Amino acid sequence: MSTGKQWFAVACGIAGLMALPALAQGPAAAYPSKPVRWVVPFTPGASNDITARLFAQKMSEATGQQFIIDNRPGAGGSIGAQLAAEAAPDGHTLLHANPGPSVNNVIMRRKSPYQINDFAPVFFMGYTPLLILASPKFAANNSRELVSYAKANPGKLTWASSGNGSSLHIGLALFGAATGLDIVHVPYKGTVPAITDVMSGRVDVMHTTVVSAEAQIKAGRVKVLAVAAPKRQAILPNVPTLLEEGIKNAEATVWFGVQVQAKTPRPIINKLNSQMNQIMTMPDVQARLDQLGLVKVGGTPEEFGAFIKTEADKLSMLINTKRVEMMD
Repeated sequence: MSTGKQWFAVACGIAGLMALPALAQGPAAAYPSKPVRWVVPFTPGASNDITARLFAQKMSEATGQQFIIDNRPGAGGSIGAQLAAEAAPDGHTLLHANPGPSVNNVIMRRKSPYQINDFAPVFFMGYTPLLILASPKFAANNSRELVSYAKANPGKLTWASSGNGSSLHIGLALFGAATGLDIVHVPYKGTVPAITDVMSGRVDVMHTTVVSAEAQIKAGRVKVLAVAAPKRQAILPNVPTLLEEGIKNAEATVWFGVQVQAKTPRPIINKLNSQMNQIMTMPDVQARLDQLGLVKVGGTPEEFGAFIKTEADKLSMLINTKRVEMMD
């Protein structure tokens, strides 16, 4: 699908969600009528998995039905996303939305098994800035030293990601474009195995979130070189931002949300959205999300859909300016 057609599809998908008639309350009144599968298209233990399990537990308690996490890693999240796209449109299969499976893989791949408008937005949990991690043994201790190392060793700097088209891959692309460095991308089937190899020194550095690397950071098994955000993080007050180190236009975030199959009745989407917004206000949920460095958002399905379109437009710009290459 061409870039122009993709943006048309995104707009149509969001417009269709907004225009969907208010159906009878029957589907929502009976929902959920059986256990709900919550597809997380990445490995257990990563930021997607942790945030999904937090909300799934609360949804189970609120509805009396089990919301069961189903980890389906691989292909930068495409395997799990395709499964959710092909599910029955009854709200009993949720996709844990993320830049990789929900936007990047569709736009960056020449052939995608699903499209952006195969999903309807439900709820925007929030976002978290990416960090740049390295093994404690790695030569550089901050982003300036990282740039110096890469320039002195062209083609030798290895950079892990959770897969081609993942948000971690896009963070790498932004950093490479901002610095002009020659970096070797090493994609993994998820964040956890990538962090494992960074800790051991098999790979030099990677982007990830506080959520995914919290335990390793606290234990000193990795060091944080920089925060890829406009301002420092409260939980890492001594770690400078890339901008502070003189690296512009390399900010990158990971966002989380929930989507369902596009033909899911609107009353079910509304019910899910309402319940998740209520969960977001719970003090223990807010405390945990704060601990994980997540900027909380919430809001309506339409607002989440508009955000997704903005993210798609940004990636389109990167492709059009040759900062990110299309993938097979």
